[in-house]
Amino acid sequence: MADQIALTTQLTDYVRDVSLREDDILRELREETADLPGGTAMQVLAEEGQLLGVLARLARARSILELGTFTGYSTLCLARALPADGRLVTCDITDRWPAIGMPYWQRAGVRDRIDLRVGDGCATLETMLAEQGPELFDLVFIDADKANYARYYELSLDLVRIGGLIVVDNTLFFGRVADPGAQDADTEGVRELNDRMRSDDRVAISMLTMADGITLAVRTS
Repeated sequence: MADQIALTTQLTDYVRDVSLREDDILRELREETADLPGGTAMQVLAEEGQLLGVLARLARARSILELGTFTGYSTLCLARALPADGRLVTCDITDRWPAIGMPYWQRAGVRDRIDLRVGDGCATLETMLAEQGPELFDLVFIDADKANYARYYELSLDLVRIGGLIVVDNTLFFGRVADPGAQDADTEGVRELNDRMRSDDRVAISMLTMADGITLAVRTS
């Protein structure tokens, strides 16, 4: 059986040459974001954004929940994968960064599909559950503060329908999850979630070594 292939710069360039379809709107948003403090580290890779769109289409998603908007690159990728009458609820602690993405959403013709909620992420999800009930979404993408990952996951399990998909970003967290010396709250938050998902019989999971680690979880019960 072949082992995991080493992803060299040459091979990464090849993969992008033969598979990446980043248009001008996405590219310009990515480039503007890269100029921000921490912009490159916080933004999803272009190919990850493309993967999110493919996953949304595979799930035939009509309703999507995103935790962690930042400048809205992943938001745009997900919104484009929705049908014209679909909706995407995206949550962020501030409207400062999403405001950068809004003109790009408008240019792409998907602004009307996107509902931005500003405030504490857990509080936002708890309010949705209390006011609208469970199983509201076909797909959930979690890419917010890592210390609260386990809480986001539990709330997302209530909010996603049975058969729906939860996508969790940064589950390898710059490789820190495998470093016993890394004991900060963010690393511990990711480790806690990884351990929880591994033994959770409510989901079927697969962790991908793409980008900074992406875990897919289909709610089965």
